[in-house]
Amino acid sequence: MQYNPLHYPYGSRRNAVFAKNGMVATSQPLAAQAGLDILKKGGNAIDAAIATAACLTVVEPTSNGIGGDAFALVWTKGELHGLNASGPAPRSISIAAVQQRGYAEMPKYGWIPVTVPGAPSAWAALSKRFGRLPFAEVLQPAIRYAEEGYPVSPTLGKYWKIAFAKYAAEAKGDEFRHWFATFAPHGRAPEIGEMWRSPDHARTLRLIAETHAEAFYRGELAEEIDRFSRQHDGFLRKEDLAAYEPEWVQPIRVNYRGYDVWEIPPNGQGLVALLALQIVKGFDFPSRDTADTYHKQIEAIKLAFADGLAYITQRDKMKVRVEDLLSESYAAARRELIGDKALQPAPGEPPKGGTVYLAAADAEGNMVSFIQSNYMGFGSGLVVPGTGISLQNRGHNFSLDPAHDNCLEPGKKTYHTIIPGFLTKDDQPVGPFGVMGGFMQPQGHMQVVMNLIDFHLNPQAALDAPRWQWIKGKTVELESTVPEHIALALAEKGHDVRWALGSGGFGRGQIIVRNEHGVLVGGTEPRTDGCIAAW
Repeated sequence: MQYNPLHYPYGSRRNAVFAKNGMVATSQPLAAQAGLDILKKGGNAIDAAIATAACLTVVEPTSNGIGGDAFALVWTKGELHGLNASGPAPRSISIAAVQQRGYAEMPKYGWIPVTVPGAPSAWAALSKRFGRLPFAEVLQPAIRYAEEGYPVSPTLGKYWKIAFAKYAAEAKGDEFRHWFATFAPHGRAPEIGEMWRSPDHARTLRLIAETHAEAFYRGELAEEIDRFSRQHDGFLRKEDLAAYEPEWVQPIRVNYRGYDVWEIPPNGQGLVALLALQIVKGFDFPSRDTADTYHKQIEAIKLAFADGLAYITQRDKMKVRVEDLLSESYAAARRELIGDKALQPAPGEPPKGGTVYLAAADAEGNMVSFIQSNYMGFGSGLVVPGTGISLQNRGHNFSLDPAHDNCLEPGKKTYHTIIPGFLTKDDQPVGPFGVMGGFMQPQGHMQVVMNLIDFHLNPQAALDAPRWQWIKGKTVELESTVPEHIALALAEKGHDVRWALGSGGFGRGQIIVRNEHGVLVGGTEPRTDGCIAAW
């Protein structure tokens, strides 16, 4: 891959970061530094990733939490490993049970969309299999920030205030009062620069650290989650938690212009990014900033999403094979649908046969791509009393149509938006990358990969570049930094072009690559409080 450290065509706020011994890139400086401290204590990249992830549940609660899910891609000893730590629906839930409560579709808030949290299990599983330092030591930075507090950063403060207004308007029942007690103890969101602390988070993280997460799934914390659920007629039970184990999976890939692009297989939506890349690799892109490039990228992602939203669910519940969706013949058929005008996307027929992201690397060659989320910011609006555990609302993505591939079933995992990415070339690691942000994530993955490979941008410039986001139908949103002549040309091609009011919806990414000299090169997102801690 060609990197020109002087090539910054988009007015970057910062340069790419270069280091030899270790690097952690994420959306919060305090969390990135916590990971780097673990590296300096003798931990490896896996230990650093765990420390950073746990810390992010405290220092960026607007995007993730202890009650969320996680996925990871880990390169170590010449092999890429995948971890799916997303949790299933409770065993007692069903379409009929939800409909009996008066819902025609899955709600966003409250107990109904709550699924088993997987994040603590991911930390423990990664530590057990690949970590070097004691698990309890790795979680110490997160515990310390929860106990002692930290000053709220600018982007964090902005989204905290937005979340408070949303929950104040929509979360009216008694079950939601613990969210306000935890995250708005003074009757408001904390201000930028104000100190925030949570002893409840510290207690929970300490229990997780001391028991290798057993307390969360089969101990004291599981009992407290069960009690809270029963109190408010929720479906989640301690038996659901006790039965849960994260799943080691074989990552899926496509070869894009000589590079292998890796994603976690379904139920994650990484398949959407791979589908889009399979389609666009049949085109030539002499320049990034042209209407033709934007048009073909947008059309490809529309077709990829049409298939993804139709077919992605728990892998053994899918009615089509991943291999068939990613076949060259299917990509060619989908590519032929792309003409000069915007199309209305529809799923094809293949042949039968709100999130935080972090990247970490060390001097030994270990590299980690890790992502975790509560979904829609803080998630369900439920916080288990006395624990700081903000429960996710992933079940919102289930369909109540029994004919849909992603229909709600007891113990089933839903279509999942959070996806880590990884690049290799000739069976050697290039590095981890990711872009958080709901359904923007595969769109961000596609754009970042093309920026790196097609347009030879260095990691920082690849993240700085203007982004677009397909919304639905023929509607596409553009960042304000997209040149106006491109917007006008896209409108001529039939796209319903809209300018975004801010950059919050275009994802927040991180990239670390190892260059031909063995040097780590990192880029961090200009759209958030991103930071690269390097050594």
